[in-house]
Formats: sequence, C-alpha cells, structure tokens
Amino acid sequence: MNNIMIPILTGIVGIVIGVIFMMIAGKTGLSQSKREAQAILKESKAKAENIVRQATLDGKQQQYELKLQAEKELKEQRNKIQQAENKLLRKEDSLTFREENLVAKEKKMDEVSRVAEEKLANLNKMETELQQKIDHQIDVLEKVANLSREDAKAELMEAIEKKSEKEIAAYLREQDEIAEEKAAMSARNIIANAIERYAQDEVIERTVSVVSLPNEDMKGRIIGREGRNIKAIEQATGVDLIIDDTPDVITVSCFDPIRREIAKRSLEVLMKDGRIQPGRIEEVVEKVTRELDESTQKYGDEAVFKLGIGRMNKDLIKLLGRLRYRYSYGQNVLEHSIEVATFAGIMAAELGLNQSLAKRAGLLHDIGKAVDFEQEGSHVELGARIAKKYNENPIVINSIESHHGDTAPTDIISVLVSAADTLSAARPGSRYESMENYIERLENLEKIATSFDGVDKAYAIQAGREIRVMVQPERVDDETMVKVAHDIRDKIENELTYPGQIKVTLIREVRVQELAQ
Repeated sequence: MNNIMIPILTGIVGIVIGVIFMMIAGKTGLSQSKREAQAILKESKAKAENIVRQATLDGKQQQYELKLQAEKELKEQRNKIQQAENKLLRKEDSLTFREENLVAKEKKMDEVSRVAEEKLANLNKMETELQQKIDHQIDVLEKVANLSREDAKAELMEAIEKKSEKEIAAYLREQDEIAEEKAAMSARNIIANAIERYAQDEVIERTVSVVSLPNEDMKGRIIGREGRNIKAIEQATGVDLIIDDTPDVITVSCFDPIRREIAKRSLEVLMKDGRIQPGRIEEVVEKVTRELDESTQKYGDEAVFKLGIGRMNKDLIKLLGRLRYRYSYGQNVLEHSIEVATFAGIMAAELGLNQSLAKRAGLLHDIGKAVDFEQEGSHVELGARIAKKYNENPIVINSIESHHGDTAPTDIISVLVSAADTLSAARPGSRYESMENYIERLENLEKIATSFDGVDKAYAIQAGREIRVMVQPERVDDETMVKVAHDIRDKIENELTYPGQIKVTLIREVRVQELAQ
C-alpha cells in the first residue's frame, strides 16, 4: 500500500503547485494561464492515473510473488515434517523389534535358568548319594582290611613318597645330563675362543732343504774335481747333497735338521764367497755351526720371552731353540709348541687356572723332539727325562708324559695341554703329511657343491672351513636356494671327514646390462 500512496501524493502535490502557479500568473494572462493550468492539470491527472495504474500492477505482481514464496516455504516445511514423521516411524519400528527380541531373550533366559537350577539340584542330589556310597564303601574296606582311615592314609602317603623319590631321582639324572651338556658346551666355547684369539700362519716345509744356485755352472764348482768338494761338504756337515737335472737347485737331505740347516747355510756362504775348496769348506762349516748355536739360543729366548713364562735354564732354552729346525710331518715343532702354549694359556685363563704354568707345560710338551734323532727313546720319554733333569714342575712333567695318552693326566693343565696339542696338530694344513689329503678334501668339497643342478661355480675358502657357491639365477630362485644349501650340507656331512665346521654360503646374483650407443 505504501508503494501505491506515493504516486498519488506526488500527483496531488503537482496539482497544488499548478494551482498556485495559476494564481500567481492570473492577472497577466488569466485565460492563458487557465488553459495552461488545465493542460497541466489534465496532464497531471493522466500521469497520476498512470502512476496509480502502474502502482496497482506492481502491487499485484509483488503480492503474487509473495504468495509464491509463502507457498514454497510452506511446501518445504511440510516436506521436512513428513521426513521427520517417517524417521520417527522407522525408529518406532526398530524399538518395537528390539523390544520383541528382548522379551524373547528374557523368556529364553528364564527357561535356561530354570533348566540349570533343575540340573544343579540333580547334581547336588547325586553328589550327596555318591558321598554316602563312598562312606559306605570306606566302612566296608576298613572292616575287610582291618585298617582305620588314618592307617590307610599313612600307607597312601608312603606310596606317594616312594613314587616321588623315583621321580626326584629321574629328575636329578636329567639335570646331571643337562649339566654335562652345558659343561661340554662351555668346553667347546673355551676351545673355540682360544682358536679365535690365536692366528698362526701355516708352516709347510719338507724334510729336505733346497738351495738355489745362481747358474748351472755352480753345480760343477760344488762337485769339484773328481767330486772332492762335494765329498768335503758331506763329510763336514753329515748330509747328502743331491745334484740332479733340476735346473739351478741342489737338494740337501738329512734326517738331522740341525746338520741340514748347517749345510744349507754353508753352501749359501760358499757360493757368495766364490772360494769353494776343501779347506775353505771346513772353515765355513765351523763358522756357520757357531752362528747356528747362537741363533738357536736366540730362538729359544724369543719363545720364552714371547710367552712370558718367567725364568728357564739356559740349556733348556737352547734345546727349545733347536726345535726351530725340527719338523714333524712338515710342521715346525717350535712354532707348534708356541701355538700349544698359547692355546693352553688361553684355556687356563678361562678356567681360572695358573696361566703361566699352562704356557710352560705347553711350550715344553715336545721338548724331547730336540734330541730324539740323537738318542734312543720316544720324544715323550726323552722330554720327561729332560724336564726332570732341569727340575721342572711335576705338572709340566706330567703334561709331557700324558699329552699322547701314554700316562694318565694328574692335573687339569695336563688335559688342557693335550687338547691344545690336538688343536694345533689338527688345524687344516698344519701338517705336511695331511697336505695332499687336505688339498684333496678341498677339491672334493668343491665337487660336491658343483654336483647339484643350478650350481654354476663353487669355491672352498677359509682353509676349507667355508664353501661359497654361485648359483644360476634363472634356474635357482630364492626359495630353492634354502633347499640346495641343506642338500649340500647333508652331502658334505655324509661323504667328507673334516675337523670343526664347514659353512655353506649360497650366492644368487642377477645382472642386467644394456649398451648405450
């Protein structure tokens, strides 16, 4: 309505203004003014009518739009109310369903509870009847056995006690076996620790010495006219010189390693000096013998100092030095003795024993080999005799006598020395006697690995303690590698004899190459 009134008021104001204007100009041109006023009035009326008409149309349009908006809002409200009613109906249905289920479950629980109560009552009744029967049977047994309840209980306890004693004895035996296994494991760990903490280069030399010559003409000079030079060397040193077709070498052969070393050094001095004749040969041999005595003493001193075992008789130290030129199955005896002393010392330290005494016993266990090529008797007998001569500790003497099982050990140190001697001698490649077998074992180890399908190459490394196997990636996948490793391990265990353990390592490598041009 406000929108309609505004044009009407505007028209009225226009009319009033027109009247006033006519009154002001009345005298000058009343008739003209009247006509103009009438025209203006007429125009104003037309405008007012138009304005009224337009306002009416606008009002109707606005009223129609408001009606449409109100109907739309009313429809939306009705939809929301309908949705809410539907949601409430669904919830009501769900609650009704749950209520029905709860009622059914309550009925079922009531039924189960009733059945359980009936069963419990029956069980109680049966338990009462059973107890009455047991009491009756006990009374009958007491009358038959002439035993009271206390006496029967005592016999039962006695039987249980005897059974418990047997079970306890069996348990103790089992624990003893477990303790023995643990002790064996501990011993193996101690030995393994000793091996890991001592690394020794393998010494492989033959019982003959080879002397290199500067040229072939030197062979003739060593032989001399009618062989007088070679005869003089053999007489002065007590060795045999073997001169054959092997170019640029002479072989010195002798059972006594000391004499063989003297001959070897003398030949080297003579070749360097150039004067090879009988008189000069005797001088050189005598000089080399004195130098060898000095170096023998030096080797013995170094061994004693290296092990730190304290004071020792000089003559006994000299005998130790002689072991430097003594080989047993190609294994240097002095190095072997130092190795045994080190092993024994490490194990003694692990067990809380006298480490210095264990090292001393290990160092002297093969001292008899220093004179066994000069005197009658085994190296064990000669060694024990030497140790007694120089007033060594009884444990040292017993270690010498028992390290090959000839005499029973009287001390743990003797057992350690025997174990250390076995470790040193059984180490792969340590003895020349087993060198060929050792090499053959490595070859067989590689052959076993390469005999399986899918294996490309195999290499025995770590002195035969590990076999490294390269497999073909297109034929052996990651899962199959595990089975192949197990099969190789089983075949090694069944077909080879070896000390210690052998680790089987399989390697599967995939390589992709492209060439950029």
